[in-house]
Amino acid sequence: MSKETIQNELEKILSSMKRQQLRSGPASVELRKDRLQRCIKLIRDNHKAIASAMSEDFGHRSLYQSYVADMVTTSKMLQHAIDNLETWMKTEQTASPDPEMRTEIQFQPLGVVGVISPWNFPINLAFGPLAGVFAAGNSAMLKPSELTPKTSDLLAELVARYFGPEELTVVLGDADVGQAFSHLPFDHLVFTGSTAVGKHVMRAAADNLVPVTLELGGKSPVMVAKGADLSKAVERTLTIKSFNAGQICLSPDYVLLPTEQAQAFKDQAREFMGKTFPSIQENTDYTAIINERHYQRLVDLLEDARQKGGEIINLAPQNEPAYDASSRKIAPHLVIGATDDMAIMQEEIFGPLLPIRLYQEEDEAIQYINQHPRPLAAYYFNEDSTAQQAFAQQTTSGALVINDVMTHVSIDELPFGGVGASGMGAYHGIHGFRQFSHAKAVVVQSETGASNLRLRAPYADKQAAVDAFFNH
Repeated sequence: MSKETIQNELEKILSSMKRQQLRSGPASVELRKDRLQRCIKLIRDNHKAIASAMSEDFGHRSLYQSYVADMVTTSKMLQHAIDNLETWMKTEQTASPDPEMRTEIQFQPLGVVGVISPWNFPINLAFGPLAGVFAAGNSAMLKPSELTPKTSDLLAELVARYFGPEELTVVLGDADVGQAFSHLPFDHLVFTGSTAVGKHVMRAAADNLVPVTLELGGKSPVMVAKGADLSKAVERTLTIKSFNAGQICLSPDYVLLPTEQAQAFKDQAREFMGKTFPSIQENTDYTAIINERHYQRLVDLLEDARQKGGEIINLAPQNEPAYDASSRKIAPHLVIGATDDMAIMQEEIFGPLLPIRLYQEEDEAIQYINQHPRPLAAYYFNEDSTAQQAFAQQTTSGALVINDVMTHVSIDELPFGGVGASGMGAYHGIHGFRQFSHAKAVVVQSETGASNLRLRAPYADKQAAVDAFFNH
């Protein structure tokens, strides 16, 4: 199918959905709740089939990780929207300049929202945005990743079973389809993926002045302050770095560590990983790398760091390989003494490799963070509340988590989003509802119409009030 044909077919689908949206009018609170509930039902009724499809796509993916991160968390996010929807939808009364004038903000659906979701969490990063999209009364077109074909095919089948085509439509296809999708005149477009692709999506959306929510990635730092609880930092950082084999946009991408703690970090990392994953290659708890290309990319990053003087610490169990092409499983690795000339410090890793950049003074570490693109999240380990506040003020990131890693993403009251190169816009909870709503200003003029009369000629008798304002 030619690119022009693909574009035309997608435009027909979108036009049909927009027409239906206009005919039906704003979705009632009951319909919005029903759509959210059907999302939950789709996930709950089919959780085993979905987890199995994801595992096949990855080569092997931990079922527990799929259940917890992709389905339980997402179901709770959708339920949170159901529980709070009526409060979110209330018209917001505002102060007016005249006691007889009424001013308020009404939240209206935008229309049809496009969602481009990635491969690493195929359910969470599809239905997470949809929680806000449906809560706000919109319909949606979803383009899941071609890198998880079995999951995407199953998702298309299930969505068609639980939703009418005017409510939610799944579009399948490769990069050409994704490119055509991003050129459609949606009322809003959500993209989750890399910063490089995000730039192309934003350019495409600009042709139709489509507002975008970009959930990108980047290199999220972990700073371990001097005097921090090192065992806490090691265990909590490596817990997330090994979850989904580090294939998470919020995964810690590098550690800033006091030079004198390098050996202790290595020792504690070995001990912790030995307890957590006594085996890796045959361990059903440990997830494979998504495909051969990404597997080889990660192996090449390690080799490049080795050649440029990095100390490579393989955290695989004894008598197991560091990595195996047949299973596409790569054991967690530390790269001690990481430097900026290494490729591993120049791109988002998206795998179980953890560079350790050593520092002498804490100001040096904070300066390093601030000299690089703003990350999706920053993680800071320090028990001192004054130092915590100082770090929060001195650095800018999509989110900040103190003494833990990635905790914020499962708290629905908090906005999830990036800043600068790590993204724009945020969703989750009420932040998603408002992101995918139009906040319309409404004024009901007073009986006297004072503000209108102020602008009516002749002006001579009104000039005194203006003079008084400037002479005050």
